[in-house]
Amino acid sequence: MTVTEVARLMRVSNMTVYRLIRSGSLGAVRVGNRYRVRSSDVHKYLDDSYVRAV
Repeated sequence: MTVTEVARLMRVSNMTVYRLIRSGSLGAVRVGNRYRVRSSDVHKYLDDSYVRAV
């Protein structure tokens, strides 16, 4: 997935996705000057970040 596709799925900005990638929180592969993210990595990040509301 592209950064834009990930941002749309997560409903965040592209910059937030870039920050997650740079911090190592979200796995990505650099292809040329762009990043690609596996959809499984996005879903794993979301599952790991899940917080149950009280």
